[in-house]
Amino acid sequence: MSFEKVDIRDLYRCVSCGNCRSVCPVFEQTGRESKNTRGRILIIRGVYEGVLDDDSVFDSINTCTTCGYCTEACPAGVDPPKLVETAREGLAKLGKMTPTQAKIRDTVARYSNTLGDDGDRLGWLKEAENGAGETKEAGNSGLKLELPEKPKAVYFVGCLDSYRYPKTALKTYRILKNLGVGLLEDEKCCGSPLLRLGLSDEAAGLVKHNTEQIKKSGADTVIASCAGCFNTLKNDYDLTGITVMTVSEYLMSHIKEFKEWVAAENSGIQKLDIPVTYHDSCHSGRHNHIFEEPRALIREIVGADNFKEMEACREKSRCCGGGGGVRSGYNELSMAMAKRRLEDVPAGVEYIITACPLCLRNLSDAGGDIPVIDIVELLSMAIKK
Repeated sequence: MSFEKVDIRDLYRCVSCGNCRSVCPVFEQTGRESKNTRGRILIIRGVYEGVLDDDSVFDSINTCTTCGYCTEACPAGVDPPKLVETAREGLAKLGKMTPTQAKIRDTVARYSNTLGDDGDRLGWLKEAENGAGETKEAGNSGLKLELPEKPKAVYFVGCLDSYRYPKTALKTYRILKNLGVGLLEDEKCCGSPLLRLGLSDEAAGLVKHNTEQIKKSGADTVIASCAGCFNTLKNDYDLTGITVMTVSEYLMSHIKEFKEWVAAENSGIQKLDIPVTYHDSCHSGRHNHIFEEPRALIREIVGADNFKEMEACREKSRCCGGGGGVRSGYNELSMAMAKRRLEDVPAGVEYIITACPLCLRNLSDAGGDIPVIDIVELLSMAIKK
């Protein structure tokens, strides 16, 4: 099995110290050595050496959310999520994959999204332009969301916001368009779910298509509101000369312009006197170290005293359990990790804020009694009508 995309020495650099066992969210729930990083590396090493039956390793390799906490804890400098993704890829190229991998592969190939939705990806925008739904709720029934002809930045909406959270997509774009941001003419799935599952060949067409769309737009910045999209655009695409940012990064880098627009159109930002906390998504936080900007934006809205950190945060944030195909393939395990994450929420907060729709979905489905909302939803609450 080929491991050409990683340094093969990483398979043998692991010293089996067990640091990763103490932070692996899957091991915390299962207690099984085969379902923590140390065990996975031993199993992947066995597959590479040809001494293990490939089919027997699926549950070990595919229960990894690729959260990257093990990378932070590894004294030997190993990057286990890359080894996991590479092992998945090697097995997939041999025709060995789980039913979940096959289903996601086929769904994305047919619909260009992970959800199997055959609707218009820009349906949320067209509804707004027709004066329907969310536009009226925001008191802007006459608003036309025309696309700038030569945008300096483009908003990459992502599958979940396009099809499952269209109101969030609309609120996000209503804010961003006033800062000169446009949309891609024909956005498709970024390919992140396929890449995390080791299906790089299947993802290649999506990466090529979106890259061409981004370059065609002429923008020098791409803004993603999904942590998975952000991580993939930033690290798996060849976008030389183009900056990839999260929504909070972009807004904080244009905070003066944003406040001027809000003051002119909506009479300013109303400070919300509500206590909130923030969940760091693995792919924007631990993988890319986007920690300060979302916190700064939240403090702009609720004030420093109303912002409460979770018990485990920043680099040590617990995974929501949704990534790496685990939500789809091992839903009971995924929900157990999400419920564990909710135990980190400080007492007395009214909202859990996140900047990732998959985290929002998984944490919401875990059944807590505190609403989980996107950071843009919080911002929209603060903008006076």
